[in-house]
Amino acid sequence: MKSSAGGPLTGLRVLEIGHFVAAPFCTRLLGDLGADVIKIEPPGGDPVRQWGAQVDGRSLWWSIHARNKRSVVMNLKARRAPEIILGLAAGCDVVVENFRPGGLERLGLGDEAFRAARPDLILAHISGFGQDGPYRDRAAFGVIGEAMGGIRHLTDHPPGTSDLPPVRVGVSIGDSLAGLYAAFGIVSALWQRDRHGGDGKGRSLDVALTDSILSLMEGMLAEYGRLGTVRQPTGSAIPTAAPSNAYPSADGTWILIAANSEPLFARLSRLIGRPDLTEDPRFAGNRARVAHAETLDAIIAAWTRRLPAEEVTRRLNEADIPNTRVYTAADCAADVQFRHRGMVREVEDPLLGRLLHPGIVPHVPEGPGTIRWTGPAVGAHTDEVLHELLGLTATEISSLRDEGAIG
Repeated sequence: MKSSAGGPLTGLRVLEIGHFVAAPFCTRLLGDLGADVIKIEPPGGDPVRQWGAQVDGRSLWWSIHARNKRSVVMNLKARRAPEIILGLAAGCDVVVENFRPGGLERLGLGDEAFRAARPDLILAHISGFGQDGPYRDRAAFGVIGEAMGGIRHLTDHPPGTSDLPPVRVGVSIGDSLAGLYAAFGIVSALWQRDRHGGDGKGRSLDVALTDSILSLMEGMLAEYGRLGTVRQPTGSAIPTAAPSNAYPSADGTWILIAANSEPLFARLSRLIGRPDLTEDPRFAGNRARVAHAETLDAIIAAWTRRLPAEEVTRRLNEADIPNTRVYTAADCAADVQFRHRGMVREVEDPLLGRLLHPGIVPHVPEGPGTIRWTGPAVGAHTDEVLHELLGLTATEISSLRDEGAIG
């Protein structure tokens, strides 16, 4: 099944000992760009195989989450499992894992064992709180990283406007962001190892979910450290720029309008029939507009709610003002820009039939990655990988299966 990749990471081989979201998302990004990703799954498969909407007992998300990966089923607690894993690692450039710190070491798969198998191996560790520190051994999922990193506090309505819990972003942003940082770190480590004049040394990467979210939080820490200001949630508005908010249309659709530069604000003022706004001292410059954003938003909303969404967006586009209605999944699937750029792709999943997949980011015109295959069945490549990388015969593979080491 290992067809030609053609992406910029073609020739790179990655061993994933991951589960749930963070590490598998990292390796999906690498696989999309051409890497040969070998995913180690426990008997029964990664728990994400049971997540989300199902068709005939198969997860639709899994089709995307595990695409371009080869699935090998292995019981890591089996007697010969460390030997097999280290043998596979010797034929790989990178190992990505997201066990709790120390978890793999207790199975005989610590950093020293991997380095003995291949000294120049890149080891990417993804965990809730990192490989050291007082919280190192605490359990965590992405939502914990999102809460501690500060984003859950800010993704909410303004204080005093709702008694509901802080709103979740809507996707596993903490896990995915950690996976993205890990992928970036892996490529950086490979550059240091392999570039012209590189040192040829292996490296270890330590990515924490909490760190990943905190690094994203713009000026939040600086504002607190210097001014004692605790940034508060602002709902759909941007606290540093105005006007930039969601506005209602006559037919119940929300329209995002971002007109926070001086030329854009002037065009918007003329468009809504209020050219006088540019002369109003309350709206003279971005700082003043931010201070009076509530008043300004009410003026803009009075215009948008008189018109259907299609007419609002048409007029805004003609005036060259950044805008969009809030997209649903159906809107994304039908959008001509997404379709043109290959960000909505129709693929054939042999287990699920015809599906839509998101495209590959980043787009590399000179060597774009491909969706070579969709998320495979549990253990679909166990025999293939063990024969290819370890040279095991069918008899030897059968013996390992009888021992319960592999699935």
